[in-house]
Amino acid sequence: MQSGALKKRQRLGSSTNLTRISSSNLSLPSSPPSDDPPLSSALLRPGGFNDFSSSDVLLRLQLHPSLSPAPSIDLYLHSPPLRRSRYFSALLSDRWSKGTFSSGGGDSLLLNLNVPAFDAHVSVLRLLYSPDLSGAIASPSDALSLLSVALELLFDDLIGACVRYLEAVPWTEEEERAVLSAVPFLNPDESAVLLARLTPDGADDAAEEMLQGLVHAAIGGTEPKVATVKAFVARVLRDFSPRDTVRRVLVRVFVSSLAKVKELLEAYWRPDVRGDRDELEAKQRLNLHSAVAKGRHLLWVVERMVELGVAEEAVEEWSEQGAFAGDLEKGFRDDAFRNIAPGLPTIMMRCTCRLANAVTAGEVLAARQVRLKLVKDWLPVLKVCRDNVSPIPSGQKLLYQELEETFLRIISTLPMSDAQKLLQECLTFSTRNVEDCPHLVLAFNTWFRRANGSTNNVDSA
Repeated sequence: MQSGALKKRQRLGSSTNLTRISSSNLSLPSSPPSDDPPLSSALLRPGGFNDFSSSDVLLRLQLHPSLSPAPSIDLYLHSPPLRRSRYFSALLSDRWSKGTFSSGGGDSLLLNLNVPAFDAHVSVLRLLYSPDLSGAIASPSDALSLLSVALELLFDDLIGACVRYLEAVPWTEEEERAVLSAVPFLNPDESAVLLARLTPDGADDAAEEMLQGLVHAAIGGTEPKVATVKAFVARVLRDFSPRDTVRRVLVRVFVSSLAKVKELLEAYWRPDVRGDRDELEAKQRLNLHSAVAKGRHLLWVVERMVELGVAEEAVEEWSEQGAFAGDLEKGFRDDAFRNIAPGLPTIMMRCTCRLANAVTAGEVLAARQVRLKLVKDWLPVLKVCRDNVSPIPSGQKLLYQELEETFLRIISTLPMSDAQKLLQECLTFSTRNVEDCPHLVLAFNTWFRRANGSTNNVDSA
């Protein structure tokens, strides 16, 4: 019987050679020959494991027969402990040999067992003599090594001990693979105990639920701890596959986060009129502060979607926010609004810029109508952000200029008639300094070149 591969526990191996020998015609040494691998003296206990004087079974462990000569070990064993193994019990039954075995100087039985290595098999055979297996396993690697042999020899008590140990301790990735390879050879109860750690309990979408919970934890905390949580969750999202699961999770969170920002702004513009003036102003201030916080979370979600290449739905949804963009335009013109929430314009423009850049970079192949509405609805908001703050802080100026350039690149992808209308709305890009808008000059030059080229082509035809 080869022990290199696990055998089904319902089957018995057939490669063990069983020979009836007699102590009267075979001189058995009291210890293994000197050229055999030595056994620990702790294994040589009178009346117990490897005791020649009382043995009724000689088990010869032999390394793979392809080796010549094949190294071997002789072990002097006893049929009662061996019967704890259903494999040996079958070999020792009346179906395999007739008669009885006598202890001491009586007849003995010779069994030959081919093994890939000695240590694990000797350890398992020794454990056949031990009534308590609880202390026999010191590590997961020990458990896996013993489990392989226990499954081969159908040593059920040891199989159960190995499974109980493995269920209770952590595994390395390599050990986990070894556990998975052993699971098919366990009975249903034993395999279920180990698989419970490796497979979700009756939920095909458990991974998706876990991801969504992580994302909500990242955007639901409070500063400063939330920054660390966001960084960790971003790492998990980058490492996770398949991307479709990440897409579904982030789309849901994007939609809900955007809805929350819109709800808070709606509450600011259309407040509950009950209560006195001071109470009303406090509620409006709280709504705007909350909108800024939710806006930061929304920006984080947008950045993750763009980073992971799953921003298609976000771009399309952002292009449908004409009414929301109108409310923002109105708010950014209002001094009180800007004083309460000075960071909101930058947050909303960063969301717009990230999504628009994904379009111009070809990361999101947006339909023509989506591209048109994205620029048409959000260009007025950009213009308000540029024109209503003077001087523009350097960080915001760079952001607004980047978004200007991005919008102009998107306009260049639209039909000439649409581009003509939108370019005229971009003239304010030059109002601060004509030398500071080469992107606008390039956009108009491109449009006129195309217009002139089209006329010339028509005339020549």
